[in-house]
Amino acid sequence: MFVVEKQKEGVFSLPACEIDAREAKSISSELAVKIIKLLTEKPMYPIELAKELKVHEQKVYYHIRNLEKAGIVKVVKEEGKQGAVARYYSVEKPAVVIKFKKLEETQKVFQLKSDSDFLQPLIKNGKLDALIVVGSPDPHGPEKARSRDGYYGMDLALFIGTFLNYVPQLYVKLDTEVREEELKNNNLIIIGGPVVNRVMGQINSKLPVRFAKEEQWAIKSNISNTVYPTDEAGLIVKAKNPFNSEKGILVVAGKRYSGTRAAIVAFLKHFKEIVSGNVHNRKIMAKVVEGIDLDSDGIIDDAEIRE
Repeated sequence: MFVVEKQKEGVFSLPACEIDAREAKSISSELAVKIIKLLTEKPMYPIELAKELKVHEQKVYYHIRNLEKAGIVKVVKEEGKQGAVARYYSVEKPAVVIKFKKLEETQKVFQLKSDSDFLQPLIKNGKLDALIVVGSPDPHGPEKARSRDGYYGMDLALFIGTFLNYVPQLYVKLDTEVREEELKNNNLIIIGGPVVNRVMGQINSKLPVRFAKEEQWAIKSNISNTVYPTDEAGLIVKAKNPFNSEKGILVVAGKRYSGTRAAIVAFLKHFKEIVSGNVHNRKIMAKVVEGIDLDSDGIIDDAEIRE
């Protein structure tokens, strides 16, 4: 749910949670509002909040309990501090809605797309929360390869942009520039195969669908035990980040640049099928696709799902 306001400068919005009218008293206090505002900026634990607001910690605990009951704040992590467990609270939806009547159908002047479950945690509350890594166009790696996949990544970025409420800062880095701590501390979107993207080379063996060097970099599915050797074959995998299991990763890549294009075309044209999971195991978010040149102009313009 979103709170939306249309102004002269454009359309502005915030993700919102719905609360019962009986729970409105939880936000009637000035101190409760101050707590909420702090928690929209970063997760904090009650004693930390009390120090920041210069009030007794019991007052903070009282409001936190009410806000948690109303669904406005929630625990996002726990951490040991001085022999006790500190619960960090956060506000993920910084607006509150109370409905006194059921929603009515109306003429849509504009529409906001909510985050797809498939794109979480890469997109959170309408904000991109991922580092995009593309292969360098300069010769690099053992095979001195040049990447052409980054250009196709622009189409993917435009598609992902339709799920965002606003345009964030730049989140794109070349595989030759990204640092190890960035790989550990971020959700990742990896574009391009292991020959042209060294980051893909580092995680390739850990994916349920991967590139098999022993098969001349053909795509091999560990799910169906099938090999897809064509240059037009591509893969789309969403999984936990191998560098940090608390983060997520999305891989869109092909054996060659034509395969990467096929994967991106499939992502754009067949997104509903992509998010349904692998045909052999729907719980695994891994697809193999193959590009098609429908108009015979030498450029892939559609893709078929192979599994």
